[in-house]
Amino acid sequence: MLNLLEAAMATLTSAMRCFLHETCEAFKTQELKREVAARGRRKAALAAKGDSCAAKEKATTGPRIKKLNLATYKYHALADYAKTIRRFGPTDNYSMQIVDYVFHL
Repeated sequence: MLNLLEAAMATLTSAMRCFLHETCEAFKTQELKREVAARGRRKAALAAKGDSCAAKEKATTGPRIKKLNLATYKYHALADYAKTIRRFGPTDNYSMQIVDYVFHL
């Protein structure tokens, strides 16, 4: 099963890179209206606190360009799942309950 998982991850990562370079380049994607509004609220709150970095930042009121980012940890970690299972075993063999109990004393 782990060999199948590794093969599936190799196929998935290859397909994702192909999708990124071919399909994503064909579309112009940008922030949602709520993301633009949240950025504006954040900047206004920082300016009200007297943060000089907020004042120096160039004023962009419109939506920013957004691209698919494959350089995130959750995407990067996919290739390590099979190796991790081989090293530590499946996650149903152990529980974090004892550790959780110790930290809540």
